[in-house]
Amino acid sequence: MNDTPLAGQAAVDQLLEVLDLKQIDAATFRGESPQVGAQRVFGGQVAGQALVAAGRTVGPDRFVHSLHGYFVRPGDPTVPIEFTVENIRDGRSFSVRRATAQQHGQTIFFMSASFQVVEQGLDHHSPAPQGVPGPDETPTMRDWLARYPDRTAAFNAAPQAIDVRYVGTPGWVPPGDRDAADQQRVWMRINGKLPDDPLIHACALAYASDLSLLDSVLSMHGEVWGPGGVIGASLDHALWLHRPFRADEWFLYDCTSPSASGSRGLASGRMFTEDGRHIASAVQEGLLRRIGTR
Repeated sequence: MNDTPLAGQAAVDQLLEVLDLKQIDAATFRGESPQVGAQRVFGGQVAGQALVAAGRTVGPDRFVHSLHGYFVRPGDPTVPIEFTVENIRDGRSFSVRRATAQQHGQTIFFMSASFQVVEQGLDHHSPAPQGVPGPDETPTMRDWLARYPDRTAAFNAAPQAIDVRYVGTPGWVPPGDRDAADQQRVWMRINGKLPDDPLIHACALAYASDLSLLDSVLSMHGEVWGPGGVIGASLDHALWLHRPFRADEWFLYDCTSPSASGSRGLASGRMFTEDGRHIASAVQEGLLRRIGTR
């Protein structure tokens, strides 16, 4: 068993390789998945890759400000993913693209993304949460694993390109070890240096935005993932990018869940820089079922 997972800049470089799609023609791209033994492709990965494909068909003066995607089928990590981009519209200020991801001749994910030229206008945002410990005051993943060493093997199985620090209790602790809380707050940053390309930072943020968002639904009930708890999958995902940012600098992911019913849970999250700038918002609905039920 590997006791030293790929981490730091080496893991970030691998993530950049995953996001560096091969261009087949003007509207077709091919992406690979890291071979980490996962049974299905991580949703944030395919969303990030789809955004790379869409962004490469847009002029360099236009920057992504929103994406809306649907996860249709589980992705197979052992075969490449084919991305096809449709040019919906190029206007004077906005460009809209639709990207479709396919494997085995079937669609696994599709997404619409909108890009805008830089403009000036009204500017305001809600304040960042107050009284939240900073990232240096928040337990690291290694701190949590010291308390739950039986989770170490699962942690070591995947590259650690993102430094994730839970302000509250993670959703992967054993049943009974998590109190209900109406917020799920996590500090995150890409755990290394990214190139300056804003599209890469947007794709990295899209990747990270799928990591803990649905956990806020479970947090409302003190529930956990896995045996004795809940199994889940993302159904759809929306992300709005409000202000310039770097994904390799700390941001607080402030998440909550306004509703859960019918084996589905809705989660929303806001992302703030350490100095309190609101850089992005995300909304996701997921399928959530207790293990052993249908």
